[in-house]
Amino acid sequence: MKYQPIGVFDSGYGGLTVLKEIIADMPQYDYLYLGDNARAPYGTRSFETVYEYTLQCVKWFFEQDCSLVILACNTASAKALRTIQQNDLQHIDPSKRVLGVIRPTSEIIGQYTKSGHVGIMGTAGTVQSDSYRIEIEKFFPSVTVSQEACPIWVPLVENNEYASPGADYFVKKHIDQLLQKDSDIDTILLACTHYPLLLDKILQYVPGNVSVITQGKIVAASLLDYLHRHPELEARCSKNAKREFYTTGETADFNNHASIFFGKEIHSQKLML
Repeated sequence: MKYQPIGVFDSGYGGLTVLKEIIADMPQYDYLYLGDNARAPYGTRSFETVYEYTLQCVKWFFEQDCSLVILACNTASAKALRTIQQNDLQHIDPSKRVLGVIRPTSEIIGQYTKSGHVGIMGTAGTVQSDSYRIEIEKFFPSVTVSQEACPIWVPLVENNEYASPGADYFVKKHIDQLLQKDSDIDTILLACTHYPLLLDKILQYVPGNVSVITQGKIVAASLLDYLHRHPELEARCSKNAKREFYTTGETADFNNHASIFFGKEIHSQKLML
C-alpha cells in the first residue's frame, strides 16, 4: 500500500503530547509529525499570520500524501482550522480532512463538571479567539466558561524550566486569577498541548475539589471514533507503524526537547518552508 501517513502538526513540541496518546491507542498507523519551531510560538501572533503559517504546513502534509491532518495545536485550531475546512480544502482536495483539538474536547468537557463551571487555561491567542466558549456552548449551553491566558507557560516549558522553582510563581498566579473569576469552577481544561508538562506543579496549587483535564487522551479517543465512522478515509491511511518527525527549527534542539514531550528518543529531519 502507498505510504499515506496521518499528519500531526504543532507550532512546536506540544503536539507530541497528543501524538504520544494517539500512538498508544492506534500504534499500527504511520504518522508524520511537523513542528514549526522556527516560527513558534503561535500564541502571540495575529489570526492572519497563524492562518498563513498553518495553511502552508497543511499543504506540505498533503504533498507528503497525508489524507488526514490533525492540528494538535490549540492556537492553530482556534485561528486557522475553520477557514481551512470551509474555504481551502474544496480548492486543494475535497477528499482530504483537517481536524483540530478544540471540538473533541468541547464535546465532552461538560461531562466532567458537577457544578457546571469550567475554567480554560490557554495561550493568549486561544483565549482571545473565544473558541472554547463558543464550542462548549453548542454542546453544553448551561455550562459557565471562564478563561485565563497564561502567556509565560509555553516559554517555561520550551526552556526546560517547567520543573524549576521559578515556575511556581507563574503557575500559582494564573490559577489564582482564574479561580478569582469564578470560585465555582470545579473543572479546569489545560487548553494547550504544552501544559501537561506543568501538570505536577498545577496540581499543587489547584484546590482538591477541582479536576484538571489534559487533551491527549481525549483527542486520541475522538480520532479513533472518527476513523471508525469514516471507513473510506481510514482505508487510505497506511499501516506500517512508521513515525517520521520534521522541524522547521534546528534538529539537535528539537530532538533534545521533543524527547521530553514524547517520552522517548526522537530523530528529526530539517524542513525548509
